Amino acid sequence: MPSQFFGLNISYTGLTAANASLNTTANNIANVETEGYSRQQAVQEANLALRTYTTYGSAGAGVDTTEIKRIRDEFYDTKYWDNQEKLGENTIKSYYMESIENYFLEDDQNAGFNTTFNLMYNALEELQKNAGDSSTKAQFVNYAKSLCDYFNTLSNQLTELQKDVNMEIKDTVSRINSIAEQIASLNKQINVIELSGAKANELRDARAVLIDELATYVSVETKETPIIDTVNNYDTGANRFMVTVAGGQVLVDTNDYNTIECVAREVNETMNQSDCVGLYELKWSNGNDFNLYSTMTGGKLQGLIEMRDGNNTEYFNGTVTAVDLGKNTVTVTVSKDYLKDLDKCTLSSSGGIINLGNEKFYYKDWTYNYDETKDVCTYTFELDSNFGDNTLSTSRMNKEAKVGKAIDYQGIPYYQEQLNEFVRLFAKNFNRILTQAGSVDSYGNPASLLFVGNDVLGGQYDFNDYYTSGSNVCSTKDPNPDSGDDYYDSYYLLTAANFAINNTVSLDPKLLATRTGVSDGESKCDVVDQLLELKSDYTKLVSDTGRTGFRGGSASEFLQSLLSDVALNASRAKSSKTYYETMENTIENQRIAISGVDSDEEAVSLVKFQNAYNLSSKMIQVFSEIYNRLILETGV
Repeated sequence: MPSQFFGLNISYTGLTAANASLNTTANNIANVETEGYSRQQAVQEANLALRTYTTYGSAGAGVDTTEIKRIRDEFYDTKYWDNQEKLGENTIKSYYMESIENYFLEDDQNAGFNTTFNLMYNALEELQKNAGDSSTKAQFVNYAKSLCDYFNTLSNQLTELQKDVNMEIKDTVSRINSIAEQIASLNKQINVIELSGAKANELRDARAVLIDELATYVSVETKETPIIDTVNNYDTGANRFMVTVAGGQVLVDTNDYNTIECVAREVNETMNQSDCVGLYELKWSNGNDFNLYSTMTGGKLQGLIEMRDGNNTEYFNGTVTAVDLGKNTVTVTVSKDYLKDLDKCTLSSSGGIINLGNEKFYYKDWTYNYDETKDVCTYTFELDSNFGDNTLSTSRMNKEAKVGKAIDYQGIPYYQEQLNEFVRLFAKNFNRILTQAGSVDSYGNPASLLFVGNDVLGGQYDFNDYYTSGSNVCSTKDPNPDSGDDYYDSYYLLTAANFAINNTVSLDPKLLATRTGVSDGESKCDVVDQLLELKSDYTKLVSDTGRTGFRGGSASEFLQSLLSDVALNASRAKSSKTYYETMENTIENQRIAISGVDSDEEAVSLVKFQNAYNLSSKMIQVFSEIYNRLILETGV
């Protein structure tokens, strides 16, 4: 049979339970505006009943507050992180694609390609009317220089943008590392507290806020498992909390965390011809490679990587068909049409890294050969034994050869390649018409090239040999070995960044050819007539492989072709960003509906728990009166 004081003890448990609920309610109300705070609830359960050995068997023993529970639904957390990953990626793409779109913008305040190109051709039409006038030639040369300046500026803007993206990658990595350190620290604090049986609710909220932020930078997955004492077979109360990112790569494992390091590429590690120097590769602090180009990277980091390195999946790949150990060279046969066309080539001219099978080698030079009759294209790479840990062997035969990665996005390298392809096509065919057989300048001498490329030493690449030795061989490092002069046998070295006017023609516009035939008068302008056709006749824009037109269009349609890519990508990124922003609000509202603090609900709870507290107090008062009568007023 329970003691006479049993009811007092029951009332006391009700008083403490109501007090715990009131304190929890007060904490909720105090944190109603706290970011990331999860509503808490005092969890109560009936105490074990007391066995009374009477007809009714047992008597209730009051209530016990078992924990202060954090109200949180992990399902909505996972949905939120998945959405933040997509939102972060598309926010980056939207911002940078808008920048690229502005570079190509053409309106009343911005003279773009169409204005510059049309002014040059208007000057050419004037030259058609007065082919022998040196001032008219000078005017045309000046407008041609403006066209070169336009492409130089556009290419430089893309290069500077690539540098900005590269620096933002470093900043993003730095923030990821900082978050990893903070999560590991919180894990340690949480386990210290929860080993005692308490719940570290506020610390868990702080950790969730960090993971919310981390999800905007990179894809995130978390896993929490109890730590069991296998010897004594009991739950210690501590947990192993793991955070994996970018498709399963471990960032945090309880108290330990990995950091990501940014390692700048050396000059001989450049991936694309027009890449700026020092782009970052990512490595884990434990020495493992960070899978930079995984489609599961997610978040802002993936958006940045795709903007910086996106090549629309057009990268160098082929099969090793010859190995020369004596010369330390490998010959790679390619099958993709864009690899057969040297106007589209993006291989670095300063060396790079080529993967042969599963082994990495450095190359310092390469040559190109295209057999038009058999439609066979090969590249021969001269490897650099001073770099890398692998040694070339015949086992590389028939292995896949790759330079760079296939990145399915039209990023900065893609637009640089488009600019380079156009200036090569246009300059090549313009110069071909200028220097055709019998073409002469005002002095009666053989015609000079108009468009050339500036080299890094202050000179210019002269492509005259392109027309004499053919276009089936390209050396990226040395002049044509057969000619012994400074001429180059390919337009590969011409890029939008170094596109320029021949200095000799710029100084003396009379060197510009307008006619064929020395004996014909200067009023003859058959060369000018052909140059005018180049503007709108796509069949006049011919590549080395016989392809006509720039993406099937004429020279004057260049901007239209490129703007379609830019506008589509910008619109797609902006629409996706808007969609994921809407989803963010929806999911956040769902989370708040469960985890958020509602002032009205807490006000109701306050009254409810106050009444419970008052009733428990009243019960104690009643029992106090009973005990007073029993002890003080009952007796002999």
